[in-house]
Amino acid sequence: MTKDDIITLPNPHLREKSAKVHVITDKIRDLVDIMTSAALDWEDSRPHEISAALAAVQIDELERVVIVRADFDNKKSREFTALINPEIVKYEGEIVKDFEGCLSVKHIYGNVPRHSKIRVKAIDIDGNEIRFKAEGFLARVVQHEIDHTNGLVFIDHIRDQKDAFFTLDQKGELQPLHYDTDIAENHILWD
Repeated sequence: MTKDDIITLPNPHLREKSAKVHVITDKIRDLVDIMTSAALDWEDSRPHEISAALAAVQIDELERVVIVRADFDNKKSREFTALINPEIVKYEGEIVKDFEGCLSVKHIYGNVPRHSKIRVKAIDIDGNEIRFKAEGFLARVVQHEIDHTNGLVFIDHIRDQKDAFFTLDQKGELQPLHYDTDIAENHILWD
């Protein structure tokens, strides 16, 4: 699977809840491999970005499966961890705004408020229940991906915040977007 298989807004499936996985089958393991291939192919086409994570819905599979990069600081590290049926069991810390992008929202980035710490439970690829605490960027990434499994996209958190939308310029630097012309009436984002 390639970056071209990643669905983007306005695809209506991005606004649907994903189904819970009841048994870890070969189909689910294959799905994780396919997601990893698509995420890495996308990353290989982007000189200034990494593929931090991906939800199954983003390749048009409505299963509660996400993959999260094992090392955010090393683009050469191409390993991802699968989280099946991930859920946040507790929000902690303060709410912090920081920038997010999404492989399914082309050319738009947002300054999104998220909890700085969370506690998560999920099932690993071998069917074992796992629980972990996440802080900082990892907490942000996991919240973003769990949103996907619930039919939410990061822009939904900042829809009415006129100063929260950005795009990347040719140098890989964030530049503000004009809310009235680029965001508010953009039917691709909201319809």
